This record gives sequence, structure tokens and C-alpha cells, in this order.
Amino acid sequence: MTDAKPEQGTGPAAAEKNAQAAPNLTSSLNKENTAEKNANNAAEQNAGKAGENAVLAAFKRPELTSLVGAILIFALFMILAPAFRSADAFATVLYSSSTLGIIALGVGLLMIGDEFDLSSGVAVTTAALAATMLNYNLWLNSWTGVFLSLIISLSIGAINGYLVTKTGIHSFLITLAMFLMLQGINLAVTKLVTGQVATPTISDMEGYNSAKAFFASSFEVFGVDVQITVVWWLLFVALASWLLFKTRFGNWIFAVGGDADAARAVGVPVRRVKITLFMFVAFSAWFVGMHNLFAFDSIQAGQGVGNEFLYIIAAVIGGCSLTGGRGTAIGTAIGALIFGMTNQGIVYAGWNPDWFKFFLGAMLLLAVLTNNSFSRVQGGAK
Repeated sequence: MTDAKPEQGTGPAAAEKNAQAAPNLTSSLNKENTAEKNANNAAEQNAGKAGENAVLAAFKRPELTSLVGAILIFALFMILAPAFRSADAFATVLYSSSTLGIIALGVGLLMIGDEFDLSSGVAVTTAALAATMLNYNLWLNSWTGVFLSLIISLSIGAINGYLVTKTGIHSFLITLAMFLMLQGINLAVTKLVTGQVATPTISDMEGYNSAKAFFASSFEVFGVDVQITVVWWLLFVALASWLLFKTRFGNWIFAVGGDADAARAVGVPVRRVKITLFMFVAFSAWFVGMHNLFAFDSIQAGQGVGNEFLYIIAAVIGGCSLTGGRGTAIGTAIGALIFGMTNQGIVYAGWNPDWFKFFLGAMLLLAVLTNNSFSRVQGGAK
């Protein structure tokens, strides 16, 4: 529809027509101004909603709190502990974080799938003992013992997963039983075979040097020795992140952890997913066990007891939910880094090491409370 325009000309007729056209022209201009104002208001509202959505999206990130905590802890020890500021000290922090973080990664994936594994600490020692005793007593190539140990470790993980999914008993109880059995086996078999609680050295075995280079070597970066476990840790975190967010199996993990019955109803192989996750934990325990074996050349049969709680704590601090369905691989890495910075920072600051457990408990409590708050925010935003 075209707007009415005043007619050019003179005389009574033209004046009368112009008088009739003037109100139409004014009305059209008012409509255009109103439409423009509405468009501007809509744009402002959309921009505001976009900002609010961005803030909510940030708060929904499980690792947000742990990242803030890591920055604060780093700043704290940089100020209070001069020795913490050196490159060598940070390399030590990364090493401590990596050996914890590799297993915390597997435990975190399992927690996203709504299960726990309390046998992961002693499973590290079981893997190392199996490899070293097979090598020493059967005079095997070191790599042969490594792969036989891997089979044993994966079998333990598969047994845990099978029993949990088959019986319906909570994984806390199943893996607690496995923890006790492995602890007993570690001590009893080591004493039976070696006559003591420590294994003999295997550094003279064939393949030892290459296995040590793979699991327990170091390299220099600008004059600072960095352990190879740091590289493996970062690589595993990258692979786990890709698995979680870029593959169908990753979607299955979140689905199983969120609601196993609903996931099963839409065709997700819940049992296979959970067994695989338990085997992931077993693999990570085996890998760290191999590092311990080739780094120290001898294993104490009583090692690893209590470490399972550290892995769970690192995963929770990193944003993994205790009720499943929430968490990231990067979050577990940040949680492990917080552990490493706190553990080493207290030493560099000259504080009493007994304070470490206090800080660890405080961080766990803060992480649980914050994760619950974020879960409520996320639930209210839906």
C-alpha cells in the first residue's frame, strides 16, 4: 500500500486534497517510528537474553569451580612459597598431578556413568606386582610381563563391571570387596613367592630399558626435567574429551549416568557401557602401576591402600557428579592439578604436612556444595 502524498497545485480543490492527505501521511510516519522502536527493543531483549544464556552456560560447566580454585591456589603458593615459583618446582607439581590424574581420569569417566571403584588404589599395586613377579620368576622379557599384567588388570575391571551389572548390587560394595581381596592377594602372594613384602629388582631383564623409556623416562624442556607421565596424562585427557563429546559412546556414558532405565529404553547397551568404564579404570591403574615398577624397580606389596579416595576426590573437585551424568575429562585434570599444587605447595611453603589432609577435605566439601548449587541452577534454567 502506497502512502498518500499531498497534491501539487493551487486552488481550493488542491488545498482540500492536501488537507485530507496530511493525516494519512502523519499516521504512516508514526507507524514506521513505532515499528523501528519495537525492532530496537526486540534487539536489546535478545542481546540481554543472549548474555544471560552465556552466563548460565558458563555456570553449567562442571569444571568452572575447579578452574577458579586452581587459579586461587596457584596464586596463594606463588605469594607464600618462593620455592614454588621455580620451573623445577612446577615440573614436580605436574609429575605429582599426572600420576594421580591418569587414574582420576578413569575414575571420573566411571563416575559420569554413575558408578564407583574402590579397588583402583590397590589395583595399581596388583598390576605392578603381577608384571615384576612374572618377569623375575619365569625369566620373561619385560614387555611380556607388561602385557600379561595388562590382561590381568583388564580382567579385574571386567569382573567388577560384570558383577555390578549382573547382580544389581551397588558398585561401592562390589569394589570394596574387590579392594579387600586384592589387598590380601598382594601381600599373601608376594610373601609366598619372594619370602618378603617387596619384590626383587628386574633391571637386568631383557626389555627393561625400553619399557622404562616408555613408562618412566624424562626429557628436558628449557633445562627442566619433565616426566613422561605428564605427556601421557595430557594425551589421555585429550582422548577422553574427544570420546565424551565427539563419539556415540560418549553420549551413551552421559545417558547411562543420567538415567540408566531411560537409556536402556532407547537402545543404549547399558551393561556394555558400564563394564567398559570399569575396564577403563583398570587400564589407568595398570598404566600407573607400570610407571611405578619401571621408575623404582621394586614394589612394596602394601602400596596403594587409601589412594582410591584421592582419585575420587580429584574427580569430584574437578566437577564430576556423585550421582552421575555430569563431568568432564578436563575437570578431572584440573582436580588432579589442584591436588598436586596443594601437596607440593605446602612443602615448599614450609608448613606442617599434616595440613594437607585438612585442605584436601575442605576442597572436597566446597566442591560438593558448589556442584549441588550448580545442579540446582541448571535444573531451574531448564
